[in-house]
Amino acid sequence: MQLTHHMTLNGPRWALDGHFLPKNMRLGTLLSLPRPAMLHNLHESLTAEPAGGDLLPPLDADHEVWASGVTYLRSRDARQTESSVADVYTRVYEAERPELFLKAIGWRVVGPGGVVRFRHDSTWDVPEPEIVLLLNRHMEVVGYTAGNDMSSRSIEGENPLYLPQAKIYDGSCALGPAIQLATVEELRNLAVSVEIERGGAAVFSGHTSAHQMKRRFEELAAYLGRALSFPYGALLMTGTGIVPPESFTLQSGDVVHVQVGELRLTNGVERTEEK
Repeated sequence: MQLTHHMTLNGPRWALDGHFLPKNMRLGTLLSLPRPAMLHNLHESLTAEPAGGDLLPPLDADHEVWASGVTYLRSRDARQTESSVADVYTRVYEAERPELFLKAIGWRVVGPGGVVRFRHDSTWDVPEPEIVLLLNRHMEVVGYTAGNDMSSRSIEGENPLYLPQAKIYDGSCALGPAIQLATVEELRNLAVSVEIERGGAAVFSGHTSAHQMKRRFEELAAYLGRALSFPYGALLMTGTGIVPPESFTLQSGDVVHVQVGELRLTNGVERTEEK
């Protein structure tokens, strides 16, 4: 089952498998329920009205998107290469406690077909294709979507304390095109891939799978919920296992395609404006 978020003439509206849910239905309301109650509510609420309108990011405007780092060996190696204090990433990769940080608030998230951005004050920038978990208030994994965690490798490489500036800025987070409802067991071997186009030709592609992650999805969700409450649920990016080579950086006009399972998220790329 897939949840989609649409812009209609009367404002945003959620749909399930191509048919609208009631006009007042919010994702946060669904995520305040345990999984069985959420699924029952969805089935009982479904209308016969076909869904239409442009796709929006699959979350409510007040939802939080959190992110995990160094969850794949490839990510650890890449961040060691870029950093002037490389051993910090080995410590994070091997530590009991995962790296977690706030990535975006819902109203800042870019949806399918929108434009992601790299910072004008950065010299080395990459997309990070990721599995994004949909979590309810009980920190249960109830589904997933595709995500692009845009990152400035040059800024983070200067100092790990610059992580918020490297990761959190306008246009740095894209999600979509839908939420695939699923149990955590169905995510174990989920395939992830990325392709970057420039001038109509592919300039980079790569693929990985969830089974190559060091950490389990439940572990990441449990740590996120240890001292934080999410009464209306949250989304959690789970790290990347695909990193372009050191010689590659994004350019304005590039197009990034992120594939997670059956979901394909496509976004154009632009540079942020100087202010």
